[in-house]
Amino acid sequence: MNPFKYTVADLAAKARAVRRRIIQLNAGSPAGGHTGADLSQVEILTALYFRILNCAPDRTNDPQRDIYIQSKGHAVGGYYCVLAEAGYFPTEWLPTYQHSDSHLPGHPVRQKTPGVELNTGALGHGLPVAVGIALAAKKDNRDRRIFVVTGDGELAEGSNWEAALVAAHYGLDNLVIINDKNKLQLAGHTRDIMNTDPLPEKWRAFGLDVSECNGNDMAAVVDAIENLPRNSGKPQVIVAHTEKGFGISFIQGKPEWHHRVPKGEEIALALEELKDE
Repeated sequence: MNPFKYTVADLAAKARAVRRRIIQLNAGSPAGGHTGADLSQVEILTALYFRILNCAPDRTNDPQRDIYIQSKGHAVGGYYCVLAEAGYFPTEWLPTYQHSDSHLPGHPVRQKTPGVELNTGALGHGLPVAVGIALAAKKDNRDRRIFVVTGDGELAEGSNWEAALVAAHYGLDNLVIINDKNKLQLAGHTRDIMNTDPLPEKWRAFGLDVSECNGNDMAAVVDAIENLPRNSGKPQVIVAHTEKGFGISFIQGKPEWHHRVPKGEEIALALEELKDE
């Protein structure tokens, strides 16, 4: 059971709060951050942690809890902001992001950060491990789901497609893959660097069920996740069409914000755009 069960309106307000934290978090990091990737996934992670996931800060060792894996580990800044807002660790930790001896390193590390389930960052590893956890849950007859968020650029890694074959072969309908399809990676468009389209058709060819949604529209994200079939005999994929840097006009859709953080006047401008409506 999710301890929050927010309404869509509540989730939208929380997403704005998360985005404000992302700006402040990255602005204070001595090692930079991945602002664009942090921002594109906000609706997805907010919906999961404040409405969907059967997990809570006081149940991090519950064998029946749902598992969330942040496969696109470079977008850990946004992940940390959601975990802090959900009470997995004090929000006072956020200004220590990537500082020496921080609980919040530059990629997810479960030994350092409460709520993190898997160390990720080397792209292409999150989904294979999620498949293993889902298979183990099936063998143990556990009623839990495993959610994993991948980037679209990350899907150039062949390990993802090996994992998809295994997931389909074993009928892992307790596995939910959400593609944060923000269409940018590194310094340009995914279509130019390593084209992974057409993603829905590729996933279906590997034997998975596929749906699509606007990944930056909270109502659409909630509807897509909550309407996934259970016990269908197939893993589920949601291709969430997002915009990198979504929510801030001078960041969204700009490749240069892959590994750039706001500075000076940019911080105030971003926070002004993210004021509560």
